[in-house]
Amino acid sequence: MADEGVGGLRIVVVDDHTVMRAGVIALLAAEDSIEIVGEAGDGRAALELVERYDPDVALVDLRMPVLDGVATTAEIVARYPRTRVLILTTYDTDTEIERGVEAGAIGYLLKDTTREQLVDAIHAAARGETVLAPRVAEKLVARMRRPVQDPLTDRETDVLNAVADGLTNAEIGRRLVIAEATVKTHLLRLFAKLDVNDRTRAVVVAMERGILERP
Repeated sequence: MADEGVGGLRIVVVDDHTVMRAGVIALLAAEDSIEIVGEAGDGRAALELVERYDPDVALVDLRMPVLDGVATTAEIVARYPRTRVLILTTYDTDTEIERGVEAGAIGYLLKDTTREQLVDAIHAAARGETVLAPRVAEKLVARMRRPVQDPLTDRETDVLNAVADGLTNAEIGRRLVIAEATVKTHLLRLFAKLDVNDRTRAVVVAMERGILERP
């Protein structure tokens, strides 16, 4: 992660709509803690920017020519894991949201996000924190929700045990040898099965039900 006190967070803005891209850049231009190091109008150009500038965060739209946002996200996550991808789009359908998250985006925001919310989200993403617009979070959990009585899979139990050990998503991925995006998917599914909304509550409920046994 970049030292926010020295030059601020380095970001690139990727959107095929010139006016929208310029608007996002204008919103962030006066923010001292953020430095915009590049902009691109398609996914392929975005990858070149990430390789050249090694940004902390890439703001990426979903529907773009040459390489769309989902493919761009997956490429950045695979090739440049230090750069966090924060999707910023107008599309909030269940399918688009799930595809973006599963591709490895650390966050998913809509373009009606305020300047303050966007700045906060960029900083949170750079710290490795998942950032979801409230409407997006509701849709994603609703889509992945399963009946409470559905048992956790072995892998979901492995993830939950790692959460109980205090590991971050990245650390869980290394322990279980799975991608961080896959960890997020397992977490969302087990949250739905346990009918909870956060990691702490998931561990508590699992212990109450005897799913987890901790010393």
